[in-house]
Amino acid sequence: MQNGSDSGVVYEEIMDAIVTQRLAPSQKVSENILTEMFDISRTTARNIMEQLTAQQFLVSISPRVTRVAPLTLLDVKQNFAMRKMLQPNIFAMAAAQVDYDKFVKLNDAISFKGPITDDRTALKLLKANKRFNLYVAQQLKYPLLMHWISQLEDTTMRIYWLYVKMKRILPFTWEHQRELLEAVKNDHADEIREQTHKILAICEERVLDAIFLHDQLYTQDLRLPAQPE
Repeated sequence: MQNGSDSGVVYEEIMDAIVTQRLAPSQKVSENILTEMFDISRTTARNIMEQLTAQQFLVSISPRVTRVAPLTLLDVKQNFAMRKMLQPNIFAMAAAQVDYDKFVKLNDAISFKGPITDDRTALKLLKANKRFNLYVAQQLKYPLLMHWISQLEDTTMRIYWLYVKMKRILPFTWEHQRELLEAVKNDHADEIREQTHKILAICEERVLDAIFLHDQLYTQDLRLPAQPE
């Protein structure tokens, strides 16, 4: 059994389960369920449940019932709206502080060209995308901003997971990604904003199109059908 000193690792494992829908949207969770699923103590399970509830990835329905936060079409649209407001300006403001070689290396980690055929690769790429965006935001050194961005990026992983499972590719446009890298290298603020917004807009269009065309997604929760074992 993992103890409290491993709480950071356990938190990531549980967040991964929410992203990959092992813990599906609106699924009931409890200390007992998490204890059994992740081989952790009840104290660790309780602490992580409190943390995830505060971050709105778990929702307390009543004193006795807690569920995984729903994932709806409105959540998708709000996530993209928030990121389109924040991310272009964050990238533009942070460009001068970015270590460009590290920036390129982080981008390379998500530059996967082939079809994504297994869950492990999908999750690895989504985490790499999160690290890429968090690294840029960290250069501004605003702790409260980092709290917001981290929550947005975790929700982004939940959303992009749907797309990857449906399409077996990431929703990014690599041509615009290369143009963004060039704009950051030259510290051209207007071009950085433009390219960042383009990437987000195209990702949004692709994700929404995939959701609308997928007839097996639930009408309320965007929950993929169970896969045969």
